[in-house]
Amino acid sequence: MRKIKHVLTAGIFGAAMLFAASADACTNFLFTKGATKDGSTMITYAADSHTLYGELYYRKAATYPAGTMFQVVDWDSGKKLIMIPQVEHTYSVVGNMNEHQLAIGETTYGGRDELANEIEGGIDYGSYIYLTLQRAKNAREAIQVLAGFMSQYPYHSEGESFSICDPNEVWILELIGKRPNTVKSDMAKKLKYNYTDGAVWVARRIPDGYVSGHANQARITQFPQEGKWNKAKGKGLHKAISSKHLDYLFEPEVECVYSHEVITYARACGWFDGKDEEFSFCDTYAPLTFSGIRGCDARVYAMFRRVNNEAQRYEEYAMGNPKAERMPLWIKPSHQLDVIEVMNLMRDHYEGTAMDMSKDHGAGPFACPYRWRPMGFVVDGNKYIHERATSTQQTGFSFVAQCRGWLPNKVGGILWFGVDDTYSTCYCPMYCGITKIPECFRQGNGDMLTYSSTAAFWLFNRVTNFVYSRYSDMIVDLQKVQGSLESMFVKEVNALDKKANGVADKDEALTNLLNDFSNRMANRMMKSWNELDQYLLVKYIDGNIKKEKNGQFERTETGTAAFPEQPKYPEWYYRMIIENHGDVLRQTF
Repeated sequence: MRKIKHVLTAGIFGAAMLFAASADACTNFLFTKGATKDGSTMITYAADSHTLYGELYYRKAATYPAGTMFQVVDWDSGKKLIMIPQVEHTYSVVGNMNEHQLAIGETTYGGRDELANEIEGGIDYGSYIYLTLQRAKNAREAIQVLAGFMSQYPYHSEGESFSICDPNEVWILELIGKRPNTVKSDMAKKLKYNYTDGAVWVARRIPDGYVSGHANQARITQFPQEGKWNKAKGKGLHKAISSKHLDYLFEPEVECVYSHEVITYARACGWFDGKDEEFSFCDTYAPLTFSGIRGCDARVYAMFRRVNNEAQRYEEYAMGNPKAERMPLWIKPSHQLDVIEVMNLMRDHYEGTAMDMSKDHGAGPFACPYRWRPMGFVVDGNKYIHERATSTQQTGFSFVAQCRGWLPNKVGGILWFGVDDTYSTCYCPMYCGITKIPECFRQGNGDMLTYSSTAAFWLFNRVTNFVYSRYSDMIVDLQKVQGSLESMFVKEVNALDKKANGVADKDEALTNLLNDFSNRMANRMMKSWNELDQYLLVKYIDGNIKKEKNGQFERTETGTAAFPEQPKYPEWYYRMIIENHGDVLRQTF
């Protein structure tokens, strides 16, 4: 999401801009076939914004007559940008996955202040995603489409990272828009550089067996660069190509693709003067700041250390020390992961690290790992921060996109979709082949200012905001329902896979089967969450905790409610009260 860029370019969390702006942001994790138990690829995405409503977008496949134009609309603001030619045929898209199991997520990193201004017209980062999903069948086609956009049209937004996956490959692509006022005329003349609108970018394939992540900080540093090509055989002698040679993009040996101007533009702006092989995309276009490490890369660190204990050595860096050992772009997990584990990696408050949000006094007496905004604050002239973790209260929606190449496309692609806070959401299976979105996720069923009793976004927010009030107790009850539902969904998906695998991929019966399944699962989730909502209210009303026995609330012999439990606050909390107000509260006789 976009708003993070205005915060993180300020340098540190204590900067004045932080107090004035909300810190919207997104987190993406990437998993290759060799890193998963079943051989699927997966990417995750949390769309975190204080103004984004959680709903499941649907774009129907369509055919257009020649000459049709498409109006590009900025995803964040709804502002009309430019008109571009529409393609003859577009693919069906459910959320951030299309009918061919291509999935794309994003995270905004902002980048250099000189490139931070949005330009009129052009194509924004959100439209990059949804236009590409409508036009590409796999990850390499997606890179080709994105490269085309970046070479033909101005880029409207700020620095952006994309996660791209299909059933076979997982890529990370990072880009930043060019701005004409940044080029130095003397350098341009020396380099014979002619400025054009668009963006510079680098895309790298994640090696099989590895996992990666990005969270509002550019992550690609040095990268393989173009070598010689044997055009007679059509085979590359190097694993990298520039955008001048995109005809080689579909050679399997190619593992890195980049804009042919990515270094030249930086030289023309005076930002880089070293050898080409020393060039780092991140260090040139999005130099590290304290906030870029502590508020952004730290989220990637939290995931890395959970899949490989050796990643613990990067904690000093994650704490905000740029001189400490820097995290690599990818890491090999110590074991292969299943989809439930990947879901749970999106549930993190830095537990087990020095940044654990449940441990300091800010968590209150019930260890609530959330802090209301702003994230930065000043006391007695000293600047402090609250942590920014993967799980955060302002998430609009999140997903785990799972691509399974051994199944027909409509069945193989699943968008495990959830709304609100990742820690307390429930990931519900939405097959990429559906054409009917469940009512609870439907666009237009409520919005950020309009409550709807049938919308998952409002139900989950109602439950979660109540849970925050007595977190350490209530989250246990929530997780029982969450875990039960998600485990059940996995079993139901396995059963449906077997049933659907024998139906032709284009058969209408298959579409109906998938529609029925995804809608039933969503309805079951809503029913369970409504019951959870009522249960939590009854059990925890007024700060009491109702007693339970054999799955029922206890009653006296006469049928009235048994007297509830009233657990004490922890001793440290009483001491804090005494230190602040003890003279008034002390009993004198």
